Amino acid sequence: MDQGTQLLVILVVLLVLFLLAVIVFVLFSVFMKRKNALLREQIEAEKRYERAIAETQIEIREETLRNISWELHDNIGQLLTLAKIKAQNVEGGDEMLEVAETIGTGLQELRALSRAINPEALNGQSLIRSLEVEVARFNRLKYLTADYELLGDPVPLDPKAEIVLFRIVQEFITNTMKHSKASSLKISVHFKVDALEVTAVDNGVGFESEKLADKGIGLSNIDKRAELIRASAKINSIPGAGTRLVLIYPLE
Repeated sequence: MDQGTQLLVILVVLLVLFLLAVIVFVLFSVFMKRKNALLREQIEAEKRYERAIAETQIEIREETLRNISWELHDNIGQLLTLAKIKAQNVEGGDEMLEVAETIGTGLQELRALSRAINPEALNGQSLIRSLEVEVARFNRLKYLTADYELLGDPVPLDPKAEIVLFRIVQEFITNTMKHSKASSLKISVHFKVDALEVTAVDNGVGFESEKLADKGIGLSNIDKRAELIRASAKINSIPGAGTRLVLIYPLE
């Protein structure tokens, strides 16, 4: 075999190897694209499943709150009303009048609490108004000093998003009341150009943020609730320096 033939054979072999490499590369690229597509579909399916579970949990919780609200309003409310009437009819002077007034105050607060946890009452009430009512209720109870401020120009929000945002803040407030030993709470609603920012801050005992999942008080579920409305939620806390919740809801 002469030198020209050898060179031709080498070129053919190199060309074949090059074509094989190209084919392998193309097949590998197609395989990786399909693999990545399947992974993305799997991730999206998992997110949809988690979203559906979270929505179901919230619906169950809202239904439970609705039932509790009805029980408070219909049953316990009627008992307190009857007790107030009886106290007013008993001859006991100023002492019985004070008892009747105390029962009446308790009845008013019970009705306010019933409205605060009833999803149907919240449906016709904006986030701003719901937070105003909640802050006013806590100030009446004198557990702590609650302040509320509204910044920016309010814009209409999706009703479902408003309920979720309110429930998140309400959960934070409940935790403050039960565990923080705080003397003050401040809630700020700030309508920015592209987002709504809701901030709640207490001056309580605080806790280590890394142990949030171990609190067992609902705070660990805040992220899941926020994800349902494409919002972000961040809780920062330092032992002895209080706790802060920052909710950011994008405005379309």
